[in-house]
Amino acid sequence: MKIDILTLFPDMFTAFLNESIIGRAIRNKQVEVEVHDIRFYSKDPHKKVDDYGFGGGRGMVLMCQPIFDAVDALKREDTIVILMTPQGKQYKQKDAKILSQCQHLLFICGHYEGFDERIRSIVDMELSIGDFILTGGEIPSMAIIDSIIRLLPGVITKQSHEKESFNENLLDYPVYTKPRDFRGMLVPEVLLSGHHKNIEMFRLEEQLKRTKDRRPDLLEKS
Repeated sequence: MKIDILTLFPDMFTAFLNESIIGRAIRNKQVEVEVHDIRFYSKDPHKKVDDYGFGGGRGMVLMCQPIFDAVDALKREDTIVILMTPQGKQYKQKDAKILSQCQHLLFICGHYEGFDERIRSIVDMELSIGDFILTGGEIPSMAIIDSIIRLLPGVITKQSHEKESFNENLLDYPVYTKPRDFRGMLVPEVLLSGHHKNIEMFRLEEQLKRTKDRRPDLLEKS
């Protein structure tokens, strides 16, 4: 898989792409990620990429030309162009699974007050990570890219992500490690029993209980 990212702040991605599971996946060539500065594609002598919006209003608006030219330069036949925007579809784990099957993803990270409406004409998908506003699309794009890369073959074990939250519309079960007794809080005895069937039953019951308490909407979809 190849992932390209268009942003006004490429340095924000340095640690994200070099640490932990994402960094290892890139070093192991399980995914290729490239960050592009939108200003590089500006034809303005001062590399200007934004201007005041027609009709007045607050803030600066990203201009068409740098974004259109960047997409033209980077897009392939198999590219999915994704625009990060609070107005987009709310991202879910099922979307991560679909996108992890793609060959080339191109993320556009908006910033400032917004982007010229005509930019929407060249995107395939608009995504949001929730009903709240951030300074730009960089952090949401990192969250989505993380969720996609960890699903790629060999990045983590298949068993690890098969048992995670949101699979089968259930939250994950509680886990424990040493010591067995910490400040009077005990590890459930069933987890110490070695009885695998009972342990699986306990974990399923905990998943159902936790989902009912915290995300009953997921049970309605199950």
